[in-house]
Amino acid sequence: MSWIILIVAGLFEVGFTTCLKHSDNFTNVKWSVAFFVCIVCSFLLLNKAIQTIPLGTAYAVWTGIGAVGTVIIGIIFYKDPTDFWRMFFITLLIGSIIGIKMVSKS
Repeated sequence: MSWIILIVAGLFEVGFTTCLKHSDNFTNVKWSVAFFVCIVCSFLLLNKAIQTIPLGTAYAVWTGIGAVGTVIIGIIFYKDPTDFWRMFFITLLIGSIIGIKMVSKS
């Protein structure tokens, strides 16, 4: 169950980075509120997950989900570049996240 909580925390991280882009330096109230809701949810769920998942493992997975998810959002919605090396290293990051999960004892 902690791993599911951690994944949801990572998805909220993707949410707060996306909202941050739309908040227009926190002048857009709707996106700013959404940013704060997502960031609070993300940290609360991360805190819950680290009760049973080792801190370093949870943090690496959480930031990895956030990074990969944000890159995917950028590619799909903001036409961020998809050159070979960028995609290679994103794939490497995904593999690393999976590897961390596979070698974790919890």
